[in-house]
Formats: sequence, C-alpha cells, structure tokens
Amino acid sequence: MDPLVRASLAVQQGVGKILGAAVSLGAGAYLVYWALDPPPVWLNLLVLGVVLASLAVRIHRRIRCLATQSTARTDFEIFSHGIALTYAGVLHAPGALEGPYYAAVYVVTMLAAGFARPAAATGTIAFAILLEASIGYVALGYSGGETIWPHAALIGVFALLNMAIFHAEIARVRRLSRSRIEGELRRMKEAARSYRLVGAPSRAVGPVSLGDRAADDDRLLSSGVDEIHEALRFAMALLRESLKLQTAALLWLDPSGKRLHIQEILTDHDVIASGPFGVRDGILAAALAQGRPVTLVGPAANRHAPYYSVSPGVGALLATPVLENGHARGVLVVDRGEPDPFTSQEEELIVDSTQYLLRAVQNERVFLQLERTKIEQSKLYRAVGALSAAASEAEVMEACVGSAREFTSFDFAAVTLLHRSSGEHEICAVSGQDAEHLAGQRFPHNSGLVSMVVANRHALPYRGDHDPQRQIVFAAGLRTPAMPSLLVLPLTDRDRALGTLVLGSHRRGAFGSAVRPTLEVLASHVAVSLSNARMVRRLEELATTDGLTGLLNKRALQDAALQKLRSANRFNRQLAVMIVDLDHFKRVNDVHGHDVGDIVIQGLSRVLQRAKRTTDVVGRFGGEEFVVVCEETDARGAALLAERVRVEMEETRFHTELGSLTVTCSIGIATRSETGSEWEALFKAADEALYASKRSGRNRVTAWSARCSGCAA
Repeated sequence: MDPLVRASLAVQQGVGKILGAAVSLGAGAYLVYWALDPPPVWLNLLVLGVVLASLAVRIHRRIRCLATQSTARTDFEIFSHGIALTYAGVLHAPGALEGPYYAAVYVVTMLAAGFARPAAATGTIAFAILLEASIGYVALGYSGGETIWPHAALIGVFALLNMAIFHAEIARVRRLSRSRIEGELRRMKEAARSYRLVGAPSRAVGPVSLGDRAADDDRLLSSGVDEIHEALRFAMALLRESLKLQTAALLWLDPSGKRLHIQEILTDHDVIASGPFGVRDGILAAALAQGRPVTLVGPAANRHAPYYSVSPGVGALLATPVLENGHARGVLVVDRGEPDPFTSQEEELIVDSTQYLLRAVQNERVFLQLERTKIEQSKLYRAVGALSAAASEAEVMEACVGSAREFTSFDFAAVTLLHRSSGEHEICAVSGQDAEHLAGQRFPHNSGLVSMVVANRHALPYRGDHDPQRQIVFAAGLRTPAMPSLLVLPLTDRDRALGTLVLGSHRRGAFGSAVRPTLEVLASHVAVSLSNARMVRRLEELATTDGLTGLLNKRALQDAALQKLRSANRFNRQLAVMIVDLDHFKRVNDVHGHDVGDIVIQGLSRVLQRAKRTTDVVGRFGGEEFVVVCEETDARGAALLAERVRVEMEETRFHTELGSLTVTCSIGIATRSETGSEWEALFKAADEALYASKRSGRNRVTAWSARCSGCAA
C-alpha cells in the first residue's frame, strides 16, 4: 500500500477514535464560555444540534456493536455527552449548580455507573467533576470548595455504590441463569443416558458446555428426549382413560441401575413423591425380580404405591417391568381407587403398552443415530468441498484447520510435512496462542510423536491423552503449549505418509472415541488434497520452467515479459531486454560432449540468477540462448548488468576430463524508449544487438542503435 494512503487511513482512524471525546470536551468548554458570556441563541442551537446528532450516532453504534474493545469507548462518549447536556440544563434552570434540578447530574452518573463498563463509568465521573469545577471556578467565580467538592464526593459515592450494587446483582442473575441452564441440561442428559440415547459421560470434568460439536448434540438430545416424553404421555393417557386409572407412572432405571426415577406420570392428585425410588422397594423389587406383572389389591395396594407421599386411597395396584432384550429398563405402575383386580386382558394391554413405550425409545435412538450421521456427513461434505477447492499446499492446510473445527474444538493446531529428500519434517502451518514460533521450523526424523505417527501411519497418543513432561511432539527443542489433550493424525495417501495433523486442547478428553474416527477420515481427505496440490504444483513447474536450468521456459518467459511491458507502457516506465548467448557453444558440445555442454548452460543460468534483481525476469529462450527482462532500467543500467554477467561468465571455470574450460558469452541490449512499446520490436532489437556483438568478435556487450538494424538477418 502506498505510504500516503496508509498515513491517510491511520489519520482517519485516529480522528474517528477521538471524535466523540472531542465533542464532549468541546461541549464542556462551550458551557464554560456560555456561563461567562452567553452567546447568541443561534449558536446555542447549533452546538446543541451537534451534540444531539453525535449522541444519536453513538447510541445507534452502541446498540449494534457487540465487541468489548469498542463498547468501553462508546459508553464513555454516550455518557459524557449526557453529562454535558445535563449540566447545560442545570445551568439554564433556576439556582444553577445550587438549585433543586442539580440532582439530575446524580441520576446520569448513577446510570453511567450501572450500565457503562467500569473504565467508561470512571471516565464519565471524572469528566463530570472536571466540568463542574471548570464552570464553578472559571465562570461562576467560586473561590472555595464549599459547593464543588461536596458535589464531587456525592457523585463519587452514588456512582460507586450503584456500580457495586448493580454489577453484583447482574452477576447474581447471571449465576442463577447459568446454574438453571446447566441444571436443565444435566437433567436432559441424564434422561438421555437413561434412555440409552447417549453413552456414558465423558471423562472430561467441568461445567456443561455448549461448544461447537456439543451444541449440535445437545439440540439432538433435547429433541429426542422431548419426542420420547410426548410418545410416553400419549400412550399413558390412552391407557389411563381406557382402564379408568387413578394414576399411571413410568419409572425408569438410571444408568447405575440402582435407582428408579419418574420419567412420566399422569394423575389427578398432587401428593406425588419426587423420588428416586430404590429397586429393592416393595412391588417395584418384585416386578423387576420376577420379570412379569405384579398386582396388589386392597390395603396392601394402598400401602405399596411408591409414588405417593400421602396415599389418596388405592384399591388396586399393578407394576409391569419394561424389558428390552431380557434386561429391565424400568417399571410401568398403574393404580385405581376401587379395589377391583386387574383382569388378564387388562394386564395384557398394560404389557403391550410397555412394549409400545420401549419401541418409542428404540425408534428415537435410531433416529438420533441417523441425525448424527447426517450432521457428520454434511460437515464432511463441506470439508471435502473446501479441500477440493484448495489449489495450493497453503490453501489445503488452511482448509484442513478450518474443517477440523467443524468436528471438535481445539486450542492448538499444526500441519507438518515430511521432506523425503532430506528426511526432515517441517512445521508448515500453526494455529494457536504462543505457538507462532513453531511455524517454518524443521526437525529430523526422531522418536517424537510426529515421527512415530509418520513411521507407523497410526494416530497417537492413545485416547488423545498427552503428558507434556514425558511425550515429545516435534523435537526436544520445539515445545508445544502444555495441553492435557493432544492428537497427532497421519496424512496418508496410498499407504504413504505425507505428514501429520496435530490438534491440541486444554479440555481433557477432547479427542475421545466419538470424534476420533471422523478426524481420521478428515485427515485422509486432507492427504489426498495435499497430494493433488503437490501434483498440480509439479505440473505447473513442468509447464513453466526449463528442466535443465530451473529458469522460466520460452512460453512462460514471453508471458512474463508481456505483462511487464504492459505495465511499463501504462505507467511510462523504463524497461530493458537483454539476450545472452554462449560463444562457440557447438564447439563445446563437439569437443567435450553434451554432458559438459549441459554443465556450461547450468553455469550461465546460475550467473544470471545471481546477477539479476528480484523484480527482473530471466528465462532460457532455447538452446544456449537466455533472455533477461529488467524493470525500471535504462540503457546504461542494462549495460552495467550485462557487463557484470559477461565478466563473471568469463571468469567461471568448468572442470572437464580434458582440463579446465572457460566459455564466454555475447550480450545484446534493447530498451523500450529506443524501440517502441511492442514486444516483437523490442525483442528483435535486442536480437540484432546480440548479432552485432557476435560479428564484432564475441565476448562483448552491445546496446541497440539504428546501425544494428538488419544484423540478425
């Protein structure tokens, strides 16, 4: 970017940051001036309009802005504007600073203390005290602190008390809300585990978190539990109405299998015990032990109804176990007020109802598994799309890290590649705090986790548990941030490890069995994309570079030269073309062989690469002929460069079987200012200058002039 543009942008940003505070200070200074000598009404209205417009802009910005860094400044600007307007109103009211309307200042400072960020509230209070002192001492002629300092003390006390109370109340409400949300999530997850919708809890210990992947899973679980409860409620309502039941309750075993919880209950009474209930208690133990319905009638039924804290009168009680593949999952308990025993048909209907309830749970399990698979597949589809769109290795690595975040949250990521020619690993990409120093580092094939993963093509460490004191990730001198969870995945393409994907997290158990297989599939796609990117790069190199010298080939050279010439024509800049040709090269091939001839060509290419500038383009045009395109170079500059090339080539010694060999070169130069703006004319002029060098005895540099015309012919 142009320095002037950069400076202009910096000035604009700086002005934008201080403009709001400047308006507040300007309004305060104007109030002091007004109190000394009231200006015309139109000027008052103008200043008032500016302050109100600035306040409206900042309120709008504050409503839309959610970034912590910018809201503190915006809060100060809003409330300092408010302080200035409040003092303006107080000064216009009867009594000025000592009048009854001065209390409005306390109201504004209390609002600032309650709603603004602490730094902004402190700045607003300081601004109010400073403004009042300026008005009192400069404009109103106060000589002592009888009025100013008591006001300042009260402003500070009111603001601090309000800040403490308000922020403490906000913190309390947030804690209660967070606790309530976490409690609801815990109960939902406990219900999901009891229904076998999710496995045992992870070893990761801590508060319930709505992370990337966890949020999707929590939504699925919540939806699944709600669907199950709707099905249970519907079935039990039908059962209750058809059998004239007093209460129907489904008690479900918790994951430990030692307690029963009420999952759904339909009753006319409000004397329900909250539970949980032991599996060895009364009729519940009998139903679970026998694996069939157990019924009680009369006083025994009234004594053994488990879910009443105070029995409303039970005449008949029936407990039916809910069995899944021979294993008890819960108990369906129903009762009626009359001492009428349940008939065999009623028992059969209740048993069928338990199977319906169980099928509702099983169907939801299948549905949740399908939904999870669908979500994972959609994420994989997006990841594969991003990887397929990546054309270079750098883009593949960026897409790799971005796609990994779709499946799990992590705090550190790195991509390493193995250079088989040198046997070294390179850390090509790094993401994470305090890890930038690792980018670009190389380390040998050693006993670290990365080297072991590349050698064995298997993810490490086991279960993703990392011990920073005992396990080395890269090399002894390349320490990663200490994290309890770390996973090194091989990037394997056709049984050949290209490198690794390293993920780390401060959360324990972050790379468990639930996410690990998906990350391994992602790593395999990354490896394929990486291999394709390397192949594309190799094809591009073959298409644009000369195989012997590594310089641009004829086609790529012409494309680059045309681009530079168009730029020179557009901005009317200097451009020079230099054609270099080896002298008596055919004799070198005839006497020493083509192998030595290739060595000489490579030697000239190295000379040209050393001599050229970064912005210059050099390529092999064909055979022993090379072309250099020099930006911002006139005839004198091109001649100096050409002479340097000629001298260095003349001093280069090539060792052959027949002894030391030196080969000279001839060079022709042409500039855009001499030949015109077309590439064909420019190249033809340089070629004519080259032939002039050849005909003048070789081993020399010739700049094109009119007398060179026709030399090439």
